[in-house]
Amino acid sequence: MPNYFVDMMNNAVAQGLESSKIQDSRNWFSTQMTNVRRVEPRTVIQKSKDNLTNRTFIGMMYLFMYDAATKDKLPYFDRFPLIFPFRKIQGGFYGINMHYLPYLLRARLMDALYDTLNNDKMDETTRLRINYNILNGAARFRFFKPCIKHYLNTQVKSRFLFVEPKQWETALFLPLERFEGATKQQVWKDSRKKIGV
Repeated sequence: MPNYFVDMMNNAVAQGLESSKIQDSRNWFSTQMTNVRRVEPRTVIQKSKDNLTNRTFIGMMYLFMYDAATKDKLPYFDRFPLIFPFRKIQGGFYGINMHYLPYLLRARLMDALYDTLNNDKMDETTRLRINYNILNGAARFRFFKPCIKHYLNTQVKSRFLFVEPKQWETALFLPLERFEGATKQQVWKDSRKKIGV
């Protein structure tokens, strides 16, 4: 198994993130991926049939396959977004795609987003209470800006994998991002510039 995940998690602990959350994610990842050199998002979706759905709900987490309609005009896009939808619109929705942030900044944004939970059960009733005004109005959410993406229903190429709230942190740290048009390092560099870190 590659060491980059362990190194990233150790770095996150060194930066002061809650160690129990990091350890849970590390343990789950190690158990599930012992013989896997690279996590394939398509496989994750296909092997999670019980959690596949055709609908999304505001404030819940989903993974899905996407093909951007304007990919020829975009510098890059993520083929397997990991999102929290926050606004439905005609023909699609807006979501926070966590993949646009490097792992440590994902964790920081997620820590801030936990303050908006509607309950602390971490079950199918749990969701984030978010909208653009809430996100834009609080400094603790500042990492969200490069993550806001518009998705067209016609360009969604799989069913949505519903990520149960108790697995949000696990999904957050899995290397499922698949950017077309740029490397993830370039995407993350651009995201850091947008938020000034």
